[in-house]
Amino acid sequence: MLNLIKDHINNTFFSILGPSFSESNYVSLDLSDTKTSELKIDLSAEFALQAYLKDYLKNQNAKAAYGGYLEKRSLYDRSSYFGDNSHSHKRNVHLGIDVWVEAGTPVFTPLPGKIHSQKDNLNFGDYGPTIILEHHLKDQKFYSLYGHLSRESLEIHHVGEEVTIDEPIAFLGSNEVNGNYAPHLHFQIIMDIGDYYGDYPGVSSQEDLEFYKKNCPDPNILLNFRV
Repeated sequence: MLNLIKDHINNTFFSILGPSFSESNYVSLDLSDTKTSELKIDLSAEFALQAYLKDYLKNQNAKAAYGGYLEKRSLYDRSSYFGDNSHSHKRNVHLGIDVWVEAGTPVFTPLPGKIHSQKDNLNFGDYGPTIILEHHLKDQKFYSLYGHLSRESLEIHHVGEEVTIDEPIAFLGSNEVNGNYAPHLHFQIIMDIGDYYGDYPGVSSQEDLEFYKKNCPDPNILLNFRV
């Protein structure tokens, strides 16, 4: 299946924030627990990361920052939704790519598909408004997830509706609705979604990581950011 995706994309960069963002407008970002500890970012403070991102983008002369696949992060320590240090299956390994940019920014899909499901995931630290697309390549099926959207995004399309790569499928939400994060997109590939609807784990424990690495391959296969 991964080879089918690679053949279809043909290693071409895709701007998931639309044509107003060129490849040079994006910069990579490390938010691993090692890096944030080194930078002494207090991730428990509500707007600390938002302030850091603003300065980071300004210093890098960029409009958006990306990264995070399989990053081990302390960012999730602030929410009991992911477990705590005494929990044997504490979840802290990120399974998607995050694209950090201002709220209200449009979101595009790199492949045509249809709306599989959508939901407002309301836990503290969760996705907030989320859309999942279903894609087909040569009779093979897989999914893509878009999290931390605006609530209005859930009204743009209906379940089962076809979407294209040429129009926004959603817009990014603010911290008030997106799970209480600095505005960003969580983008993830899911090979087998099982019974999930409008939701799928975006963070794994170390114990479950081998399964999720196979079921949620690197989404950069669809975007082709420089690494």
